[in-house]
Order: sequence, then structure tokens, then C-alpha cells
Amino acid sequence: MEPGNSTQIPEFLLLGFSEGPELQPLIFGLFLSMYLITVFGNLLIILAVSSDPHIHTPMYFFLSNLSFVDICLTSTIIPKMLQSTQTQSKVITYEGCIIQVYFYLFFAGLDDLLLTVMAYDRYVAICHPLHYTVIMSPWFCGLLVLLSWVLSSMHSLLQSLMILRLSFCSDLEIHHFFCETTWLIQLACSDPFLNNMVMSFGSVILGGGPLAGILYSYSKIVSSICGISSAQGQCKAFSTCASHLSVVSLFYCSALGVYLSFTATHSSHTSAIVSVMYTVVTPMLNPFIYSLRNKDINRALKRFFGMETFRKGPFTLS
Repeated sequence: MEPGNSTQIPEFLLLGFSEGPELQPLIFGLFLSMYLITVFGNLLIILAVSSDPHIHTPMYFFLSNLSFVDICLTSTIIPKMLQSTQTQSKVITYEGCIIQVYFYLFFAGLDDLLLTVMAYDRYVAICHPLHYTVIMSPWFCGLLVLLSWVLSSMHSLLQSLMILRLSFCSDLEIHHFFCETTWLIQLACSDPFLNNMVMSFGSVILGGGPLAGILYSYSKIVSSICGISSAQGQCKAFSTCASHLSVVSLFYCSALGVYLSFTATHSSHTSAIVSVMYTVVTPMLNPFIYSLRNKDINRALKRFFGMETFRKGPFTLS
């Protein structure tokens, strides 16, 4: 099927969660609130890290990058959904859908890779503390972030180009609240075999690879913590990983839930609801998870708002 056929498609219809007009104000208010909390919370993390030289360390450098990506991920999806809910228009153009696919895959993949980089940072800090500053040098941290951006952009570009080769029939209804790759492939009239193969390969490389890296890092971390003689030392070492481990668990459990809900039930409604977890809820909760018990972030926020005087003294990475 020639790629030119697909460019003749005028628009798709994003059906969202409910077609009942009485529920639209509730859905609009709920998602607007979550979006504003996500943007405001992650922006505070970025401002706190950038404004406080005491926490200009690799861990918080990666955290600020993660917060920026979380803002971008939700901004790729939620504003269009809010517009559709408010105007009662479910239409999204073909070009707009492809653009949304690209940036959704880009920022979701980048989120995954940054979590892997942060796991490696914790592994070096706990398992090789004496060499931490040498290994996690500024240029190396920048290189890790740059590689994450490049790999994720290549993956999202490949998946988007694969969508472009498909042609579509008259049924252009997407039973989701954004242009999700799996549902677009299901709507295709042309043979989607190659698309499914490329999508599966990308999921294994960009999903399974980082997960394997995280699991390996934490297996070494647990082994190293178990070797610490004092209980206080073990608690201190584990506390440096608790926030990251919580975010990783939330991210992968919600992503796994989307996959299982789709393969087991083939229910568009269930899949859409579970998708909210890693596209909206997880980015919204990340700032709270990293700031609730993190004294460095709390101190930086107080300094940013002028609630605490700047104390002199060397910064010790806890």
C-alpha cells in the first residue's frame, strides 16, 4: 500500500472515557487539576535544584531532567484532551495524531531511560562511594542524558514513520483519550505485521533493556546494603534509593497494567483508564514522592521561597 494513501485521511476521532455529556465537566475538572498539579510540582523541583548550588549533584541533575520530561509528557496529551472535552469536539487531524504519537513515545521512552540512569547513579553511590565523584563526573552525567535523548528520539521517529506507511479505512474512531500506537495499528486497512514486529522489538529494547538495567543495579545495591554491619548504615543507604524505587515501581506497574488490560480483555475503556496511571498520575506523584522525605529538596524549596536562611558549610550527599 502506497504511503500516499494515508496522507488523504482528514481526521481521527478520540472517543475518550465517556460520551455522556453530564460527565464531561467532571472529567474536565479532574484532569485540569491533575495537569496543573503536575506542571506546578515538577516545575518547583526544577527551580529548587537549579537555584540551590548545594544540591548541584548528579542525583538531583537527573531528577530535574526527569521533572522536565514529566511536564512534557503530560503536555503532549492532556491539553488536547481538555480542549476536546470542553468543546465537545473529538476530532484530531491526521498530522496532529502523528505528532502526538511521536512526542508521546519520545517522552515516555525518555522517562524510562532516565529512571535507568538514576538507578545506575544510586548503584555507583552505594557500591562504589569512594569513586563516586570520579565516575559520575559532570561530563559523564551530561553524556548519559544526551544518549537518553538520542535513543528515545530515534525510537519514536522509527515508530512514527512506521505509522505513516499504513493506510486507513473509514472507521477512524480511536477508543482512547490520545493517539496510542496500538489502537492506530488496529484501525489500519493495510497489513500491520511489520508495524507489530517493529513495535514489539522497540518495546523489548526500550522497555525490557532499561528494566533489566534497573534490576541489575538494585540487585547489586541490595547485596551491598546487606554487607553493611550497622542497622543505621543500612537504613541510610536504603533511604537514598527509596524515592527512586517507588517511582520505578509505579511507572512499570502501571505500564504493565496497560499491557495486561489490553491483551487480556481487549477493553478500550479499561486500557484508557489504566493508561492514565503512567501518563498522568505517575508524573503528578513524582514531585511528592521525591520531596516528602527528602531533606535536601525541602531545604532547597525553603531557600527558594526565602523561608530559610542560607547556611554555610559543605554539602554531603545523603
